[in-house]
Amino acid sequence: MIKYPEKYDVIVVGAGHAGSEAAAAAANLGKKTLLITMDLTKIAQMSCNPAMGGIAKGQIVREIDALGGYSGIVADLSAVQFRMLNRSKGPAMWSPRTQNDRALFTKIWREQLEKIPGLDLMVDMVTYLTIENEQVKGVKTQLGLEIEARAVILTAGTFMNGRIYIGDTKFGGGRIGEPKSYGLTETLNDLGFESGRMKTGTPPRVDMRSLDFSKMEEQKGDERPGKFSFLPEIKPLEKQLSCWITYTNPVVHDTLRLGFEASPLFSGEIEGTGPRYCPSIEDKIVRFADKDRHQLFVEPEGWHTYEMYVNGFSTSLPIDVQIESLRRVPGFEKAKIIRFGYAIEYDWFPPTQLYHTLETKLIRNLYFAGQINGTTGYEEAAAQGIMAGINAALRLDEKEPFVLQRDQAYIGVLIDDLVIKGTDEPYRMFTSRAEYRTLLRQDNADLRLTPLSYAIGLASEKRMRLVEKKIRDLERLQTFVSATSIKPEDVNPVLTAKNTPEIRQGFKLRKILSRPQLDKEDYMAIDVFRDFVAQHHMDDDTVKQLEIQLKYEKYIEKEKQNAAKWHKLEDIKIPENFDYDKVPSLSFEGREKLKKIRPRTLGQAGRISGVSPSDIQILWVYMGR
Repeated sequence: MIKYPEKYDVIVVGAGHAGSEAAAAAANLGKKTLLITMDLTKIAQMSCNPAMGGIAKGQIVREIDALGGYSGIVADLSAVQFRMLNRSKGPAMWSPRTQNDRALFTKIWREQLEKIPGLDLMVDMVTYLTIENEQVKGVKTQLGLEIEARAVILTAGTFMNGRIYIGDTKFGGGRIGEPKSYGLTETLNDLGFESGRMKTGTPPRVDMRSLDFSKMEEQKGDERPGKFSFLPEIKPLEKQLSCWITYTNPVVHDTLRLGFEASPLFSGEIEGTGPRYCPSIEDKIVRFADKDRHQLFVEPEGWHTYEMYVNGFSTSLPIDVQIESLRRVPGFEKAKIIRFGYAIEYDWFPPTQLYHTLETKLIRNLYFAGQINGTTGYEEAAAQGIMAGINAALRLDEKEPFVLQRDQAYIGVLIDDLVIKGTDEPYRMFTSRAEYRTLLRQDNADLRLTPLSYAIGLASEKRMRLVEKKIRDLERLQTFVSATSIKPEDVNPVLTAKNTPEIRQGFKLRKILSRPQLDKEDYMAIDVFRDFVAQHHMDDDTVKQLEIQLKYEKYIEKEKQNAAKWHKLEDIKIPENFDYDKVPSLSFEGREKLKKIRPRTLGQAGRISGVSPSDIQILWVYMGR
C-alpha cells in the first residue's frame, strides 16, 4: 500500500446523485473533501430515466435546492421539458418534474463540483475501509493507495457486487458497460454489519427515427414552464421537447410470455427484492393479469440525440424477446433498439443500522447514503447525500447534528422512515408517506429550510436575503389585503368572469381573495391589488404564496396543531444507553425492537413496527420518573 500524501476531512465513495451532493455539502461547509469514483464522465449519471422530480420527488428536489444543494440547479440547466404534475389537486400535491438531457446533466454536475474550493476528484475504486477503535480512519483503493480521512461517506449505488442480467446472460457490473465494485461489502460484514440483495432494472432505449409518432399521444410541457431552483438567475425553459404516450396490448403480452422460461426474474436466478412501484413489464403482466394494456412513456434523452427512453418497459428478458415484443407496440413496429433492457442485483445495508444523521451505529464517522440504504430514485439518493455531507462536516466540528423532522421536510420523512421503520424493498417516496404534506409543499421549501441551512453555514447569504424579502413581502401583502376594503365596481367584473357571486357592498379584500374560484391571475386583475404588488416589486411566487395561504389557511393551521401534539412525544429524549431490560412491563417484541433500533426520542419509538401504544405509555411513565 502507498500512503497518499494528502489527508482529508471527508472522503466520499461514489459520485452518483448521493455522492455528488454529499461531497458538495461537506466541501461547502469548509471541509477538505475527496470524491472518489470509477469514472469521472459518469458523475450523477442518470442510469434509468432521464428525468428529475415527479410525485413527492419534486418536493425533495426543491428542498435540496432550498438547503443549498445542486440537484435543482443542474436539473433546470439541463432540462428539455418541465411539467407541474397534479395541478388538478390541491397545492400539497403539486409536484414539479423535468425531462432532462442525460449527457448535459452529467456535464453540468461535474462543472459545478469542479468550481467548489476544497473539493478534489479522483478516479479509483475503494475496496477497503481503515478502522481503528470502532472509528473510520480512511480508505484503501484498488490501485494500492491508502488515504487518510476523518470521516467517510459510502454512496456506492448499485455497484457493490453488482450483477447484470439479460435473459440467461449474466455478468458483473454496476451499470451496463461499467465494472462492479468489490471488497466493501465483505469489509462491512466483517465489522458486523447486516447486508442483503436488492434488484432494479431499466428498459430498452430506441432510435426515435425508427418510431411512428402518429400512432402515439403527444405530451407537451407546461405552456408557462416553472423550475426547481429558487435562485432568480436560473431561468425557466424557453423551448421544450415533447414526450409521447403509447400502450402495450394482449399481443405484446403474449410475446413477452415466450421469454419467461429464460427470465432470471422467474427462474430464481435473481434473489434480490425489486421495486414494487416501478415493476418490470414482465412483473406487470403477471401481477396485473386482468389488464390488457399498460401505459408507456416515450421520453427524449436530450437535445442532440435520437435516443429515446421507453418508460414503463423495464425488462431483463432475452434480447430476441425484447425486440419482438417491443415491435408489437403501436408506433414501434420498426423500432431499432440502441440499448437493451436489463436487471441489476446489488448489495444493500438495512438502514436501521444508522442514526438519523446517517452515521452508522457500529463505526463512528462512517456514513451511508443512497441505494446502499435500500432506496430507489435519484431524488431520494441526493437527499440522503446532502444530509450525510452536512452531518459529517458538523460532527468533525463537534457541532449539533442537523436532523429534519417529519413536519419540516419530505427529507425528514424519508430518513425517519428508513432509520426507524427500515425497509424490505426498494424505498420510494410518496406524498402519502408524509403526515404533514400541507405544510411540506414544493412552493414553500425555501421558507421552511433555507433559514435552517443558513444557520449552519451551508445556504448562502444571497439565498437567505431572498427568503427574508419573500417573508417581508408576504407579511406586507397579508396586512394589505386584511386592511383594504374593495368596492363592488372594482371587483365584480373579475367575480363574474369566474362564475362566483358578485358583491353588493364593500368587503375586505382578504375575504374576496379567499374564494376558491379565484387564483393568482384573478388577483392581479384587481387594480388595487396589482398596483400594490407593482409598487413593492413583488414577484409571482410571493403572490402565489398568498393565494395558497388564504385558500388553505384552516388546513394549514390544523396540521400545525397536529404537529405540535406530535412534538410532545418527539421532545421526550431517551438516553443513548438506556437499558430497556430495566423496564419489565414492556412487551417482548417491543423490547427487542427498541434495543435494536435504539430510538433517540419517544416519538421515534412510537413509529417502530412491533412497539405497541402500551409500550410507549409505559416508557412515558418511566421517563417521567
